[in-house]
Amino acid sequence: MSEVTVIGLGPMGSAMAETFLAAGHEVTVWNRTANKADPLVAKGATRAAGPATGELLVISQTAYQAMYESLGEARLDGKTLVNLSSGTPDELREAAGWVAERGGTLVTAGIMVPPPGIGQPGAYTFYSGPKEALDRYAGTLEALSEVTYVGEDPGLAMMYYQAQLLMFWSSLTSFMYAAALLGTAGVRPTAFAPLAQGLHGELAADGPMGYIKILSEELESGVYPGDENSLHMQAVGMGHVVETLRAAGLETTVPEALHRLFARADAEGHGHEGITAVVESIRKPG
Repeated sequence: MSEVTVIGLGPMGSAMAETFLAAGHEVTVWNRTANKADPLVAKGATRAAGPATGELLVISQTAYQAMYESLGEARLDGKTLVNLSSGTPDELREAAGWVAERGGTLVTAGIMVPPPGIGQPGAYTFYSGPKEALDRYAGTLEALSEVTYVGEDPGLAMMYYQAQLLMFWSSLTSFMYAAALLGTAGVRPTAFAPLAQGLHGELAADGPMGYIKILSEELESGVYPGDENSLHMQAVGMGHVVETLRAAGLETTVPEALHRLFARADAEGHGHEGITAVVESIRKPG
């Protein structure tokens, strides 16, 4: 088994270190608040004298600034840093240069699972950067999740990660709005949940409601048929959703934003096309 150093021992980092230990790897741990390492040391991890210990450094901190502050002026010659912290794609690209200036190699990453899911079936992580560096340590990183390589650009892993989060947050927020609306009529969230689950399943399937596939194909072709369901119809319908939420005494920020987007795309001449035409307005912020 290989050696790995985990930097950052919050809920995510601690779960990673425990997972590496359970997989039989030799684990060294470091955290800016030193006593956070104590439970992991008790389970068999080694306490690092400093953050730049070992050849493979797996970093799980709140933001990339924390990496700069933790490593300081340390040399990173021959080391591979796998950073799963949050940031913007441009921040990750800058970080790759910062690590290279110190002699190391940065592999950027975005893990698509909460701490309890690390090491469990279905977990996966987006990685980008030098593929040879990732390949060297893929066997170790597979203890955490499936390794999904998305390209050389260091910013790509975060872009994929944030694209998934955008869908995750939007979908769950929409469910909360829907549950709150039905709740004003006495409908329990658990009674509505099977219908919501069914809709999400249909959106991901290949049938007539399989809109993820339909939209993907239309986005690639640049053709947005609206003969059966025009964008204008959707804009009108979204306005009715906002009115219904207001009448029920609920908050309307997110639905109003959707209505404004649909209405703008309609006003920009896309009303006769399908809902996918909204992307033209998304690509050209007003």
